[in-house]
Amino acid sequence: MRSILITGASSGIGLATAELFLNEGWRVGLIARRAEVLNDIASRYDAAIACPADVTKPDEIRAAVEGFVHEAGRLDVLFNNAGMFGSQAEIDAIDYQDWRRVVDVNLNGMFLAAQAAYAQMKRQDPKGGRIINNGSISAHSPREASICYTTTKHAITGLTKTLSLDGRAHDIACGQIDIGNARTEMVLDLEKRRAADGLPALPAMDVENASRAVLHMASLPSEANVQFMTVMATKMPFIGRG
Repeated sequence: MRSILITGASSGIGLATAELFLNEGWRVGLIARRAEVLNDIASRYDAAIACPADVTKPDEIRAAVEGFVHEAGRLDVLFNNAGMFGSQAEIDAIDYQDWRRVVDVNLNGMFLAAQAAYAQMKRQDPKGGRIINNGSISAHSPREASICYTTTKHAITGLTKTLSLDGRAHDIACGQIDIGNARTEMVLDLEKRRAADGLPALPAMDVENASRAVLHMASLPSEANVQFMTVMATKMPFIGRG
């Protein structure tokens, strides 16, 4: 049975992806802060392992990876997914503590999860594995008033490229999925903010489209890698700006 660890697994894209992989016969480790939510998910699936941890805490994320491997035997894939949007405002209205919270989750948290997974993949026998980073359309083109989120997602592209390069010697592949407007709690919250400002609704897609794209990336043989994949609502204003 192949194994995957998913950060941010208690809601949104993480939860949808976890449930899809479980239904496809994978052993799935669930990482998030809310232990009660993870335990509820794990109680419904024999192959689910709750690994409560805060991705911004090095000791907790290392313990989560080690605990999962103890149960599953090895780590084949990390879906490095946990993230938050943060304050929606122009830069001069952003409180520094809000900036730090987004950087801590979206960048530091993804670094720590990748670090722990990479170390495990190097030392397991046979060595190797795959890391899939959740980027965003914002890793390429920002939406208005998204300075915190957009800056961190650009940084994730650098993380992805460097892991791809360094991982070659250890049979560790790394790719990035850039998702645009999957209907999650975060997108629904943005919708409410837009409605309050009198703005039109965002084009959006079912979250299953994102989770199935992750499944495709994770299921490839070790000789193949999706370096970057974009999956988004068809009518998003991504192509053709200017």
